[in-house]
Amino acid sequence: MKVLVVDDDPTVAEVVVGYLERAGFSTAHAADGPTALDLAFAEMPDLVVLDLMLPGMDGLDVCRRLRERGPVPVVMLTALGDEGDRVLGLEVGADDYVTKPFSPRELVLRVQSVLRRVAVPAPPSPVPSVLRHADLEMNVAAHRVLRAGRELSLTAREFDLLGFFLGNPGRAFSRDELMRRVWGWEFGDQSTVTVHVRRLREKIEDDPAAPRLLVTVWGVGYRLEVEPECP
Repeated sequence: MKVLVVDDDPTVAEVVVGYLERAGFSTAHAADGPTALDLAFAEMPDLVVLDLMLPGMDGLDVCRRLRERGPVPVVMLTALGDEGDRVLGLEVGADDYVTKPFSPRELVLRVQSVLRRVAVPAPPSPVPSVLRHADLEMNVAAHRVLRAGRELSLTAREFDLLGFFLGNPGRAFSRDELMRRVWGWEFGDQSTVTVHVRRLREKIEDDPAAPRLLVTVWGVGYRLEVEPECP
């Protein structure tokens, strides 16, 4: 599998490339946003490791442009403490993020985890091939979700999260449990779950600010509300 590493710090890039190649990946490197897009559009990689702060075009813009071409997985590198930037990265479609300074071994594990999720996009719980709830219909095998007959554009992680809720309607899950059962993480920033729930609500709710389907259970987490199906 090929990983595109986008970072303008030559030392960081050299270390990341070295660890990825020792883990069995082929790699390419770009030091700025425009070059990264040129390389990606010439031959779309299996995953992009993308620094947030880049010359010429920041990582958020690069991620948006990549998403316009297809669902390539993105692991974003952000500075420690820039929570707002991490949230923005997730909102534009990054699948995961690692904060600088970081362990190269941890980064490789995150890359492998994201690629496993993409390779097996079905929800982690055994579920029927087609799930229906209210005006939502998920075809697991086709990796497709319809809302009132119109197809939704979901990232791989949004699909997994929605599939998990559809397979477990009426049950409340904490953010920690969702991270373990959907993301496969035993640790991490739980704002990742919060951002993805918010993004899902924007796509499946009539009024995301007052959700009726994916509701907050105060002091616990989130639940897919059990309602009578639309006629």
